[in-house]
Amino acid sequence: MRWRSLLLRPVSSRQEEKEQRKREREERERAAAQAAKRKRLLQILVGAVVGAVIVAGVVLAFAGGGGDSKRDKGDLTAAARAAGCTVKAFPEYGNNHVTKTLTAKDFKTNPPTSGDHIPPGQEAPVGVYAPGNEPNITNWVHTLEHGRILLQYKANSSPATIAQLQKLYDEPVADRLFDEVPANGYHSVLMQNNSQMPFEVAAVAWRNYVGCPKFNDKSIAALSAFRDVYVDTAPEQFP
Repeated sequence: MRWRSLLLRPVSSRQEEKEQRKREREERERAAAQAAKRKRLLQILVGAVVGAVIVAGVVLAFAGGGGDSKRDKGDLTAAARAAGCTVKAFPEYGNNHVTKTLTAKDFKTNPPTSGDHIPPGQEAPVGVYAPGNEPNITNWVHTLEHGRILLQYKANSSPATIAQLQKLYDEPVADRLFDEVPANGYHSVLMQNNSQMPFEVAAVAWRNYVGCPKFNDKSIAALSAFRDVYVDTAPEQFP
């Protein structure tokens, strides 16, 4: 029996060593797999951060942060001053969707620049509206939230004034965010104002407007500069 014990002991030891090496190998493999997983997660995180920075840069460039000539607020300020027009920026006065019809008194600026408006799918389409056929305020405020520019004239404006605004509407818009949209009339609305604004003509964007108490030969330049600065700068972007 002692002789058999001496023979079996080395075999048992070899088996234990083999199993120990197997456990050590498996542990190394698990550690390597975990390290590779951490590396992949880190690469994904870094890629996401870099992507976010790039997107933010593009958004800032389109929103006027790039300093290009078409987003130069200095040009707008000078053109408005020369025309006797007023440029104003406002806080966001709400953006809830409502089903009731709102009137000018329900908004905090005139013309309105933000506020509660009609649900999605009912916003006023871009285009030219004949006097008396303009969309309800609740509808066109939602249009502003999509980055559109509304060129407005007061009721009973002369045909000559409307014709000059039509010419501005038809002008191509440079540095467009969506190149597949036609340049003429790009993201713009031409309509008679229905909020009883205190201006003869105005251009309205989300949270901003330029208003001209008197229409003159320099007003068009102010409206044009305003459109260049503020088109496609609202919270919601649509082609």
